[in-house]
Amino acid sequence: QQFRHAAGGGTSHDAHTCLGAYEIVSAAGAGSMGEVYKARDTRLGRTVALKVLPRDAAADPVRRGRFEQEARAVSALNHRHICVLHDIGSEGDVHFLVMEYLEGETLAERLERGPLPFPQALEYAAQIADALNNAHRQGIVHRDLKPSNVMLTADGAKLLDFGVAKLKRADALPSAAVTATGWPGSGPITSYGMVLG
Repeated sequence: QQFRHAAGGGTSHDAHTCLGAYEIVSAAGAGSMGEVYKARDTRLGRTVALKVLPRDAAADPVRRGRFEQEARAVSALNHRHICVLHDIGSEGDVHFLVMEYLEGETLAERLERGPLPFPQALEYAAQIADALNNAHRQGIVHRDLKPSNVMLTADGAKLLDFGVAKLKRADALPSAAVTATGWPGSGPITSYGMVLG
C-alpha cells in the first residue's frame, strides 16, 4: 500500500518498510514537520508512532535542527500528559522519532463535532496546563499549543509536537547534545518574521 505524500514534499513510505527496528504498518498523519506512521517495534513487539522528517527537509539544516530539537525537548520531559519519546534514529537519509502510539483523536478533530461539555473542557484544560507547567519548570516552552497538537485518549489529554519549542535555559538539555548541534548559542532556531502558535 502506498501512502500519500507529506506536506512540504518528501516521499511517503510503504507498509512493511523497515526503518531500523521499526516496521511501518500504516500512515497516521502528516504535517509541516513530517509524516507520522503507525509502526511495530520488532525488538519489543509493541506498537509505536514514527515521525519521519521529509527527505527535502532533512537536507535543510534549520528544519533538521528543529526536528532534533523536538527529540531533545521531549526526551527531557516525563509527564503523563506529554507524549513519550522512546527513540530517535536514521536509516540512510531518513531521520525519525519513535514515540508512544496514542489511540484517540486530536482536540481539533473533537471540536469539529461541536463544543466540549464544560466539565470535560475544564478537565482537559487542567491536564494541558499541568503538562505545560512541567515543561516550563524544565526550561522548555512549547510555542505551538493548538487543538491539533493535543491528543485526547482514554487517559486524558496528551500534549504533542515540540518541534518549535524554545529552550529557556541552556541546562535544559545535556551539554554534549547542545554542543553537537550548536544551539541554543548559535542563534534562533526559527526564521525572522515566522508566525508561531
